[in-house]
Amino acid sequence: MPTLDLVGTATLLLEELRAQALTLTTAESCTGGLISSCLTEIAGSSDVFERGFVTYSNAAKTQMLGVPDALIEAHGAVSPEVAGAMAEGALDHSPADLAVSVTGIAGPGGGSPNKPVGLVFIAAVRRGGAVNQLRCTFGNVGRSQVRQRTVVEAFRLVHSLI
Repeated sequence: MPTLDLVGTATLLLEELRAQALTLTTAESCTGGLISSCLTEIAGSSDVFERGFVTYSNAAKTQMLGVPDALIEAHGAVSPEVAGAMAEGALDHSPADLAVSVTGIAGPGGGSPNKPVGLVFIAAVRRGGAVNQLRCTFGNVGRSQVRQRTVVEAFRLVHSLI
């Protein structure tokens, strides 16, 4: 059972998007569809939530979102550059008004001194606007907590674009 009120937070975001007649798409890596799941838990979300991309592998980021292989090779999948490209790619591959993307290291393994467990990059963009970025360092608080906290921060970043 999630310890954070993800569905309640998603409900508020959907209401604000609906009030502005805006639609949202997601591009998720480390959350593996949790953002989309929280949004679609709410009845009637289909008028606001357009689609979600779960691009866990580098190949999926490239094939589904158009993230250049060279960008991933140069900066790594967990980077602000890739998060931004994921968000822009999600908009390019959907009719949505806004996109949010997440890429990070949920743990318990996979971290390094430069990119520790709990490091997550979130990007959000409104069609025709600049990409907004957020770097989160949640620490090694457990895989579920990293993923849940990422969802909350992703919702906050989208909210800032409404």
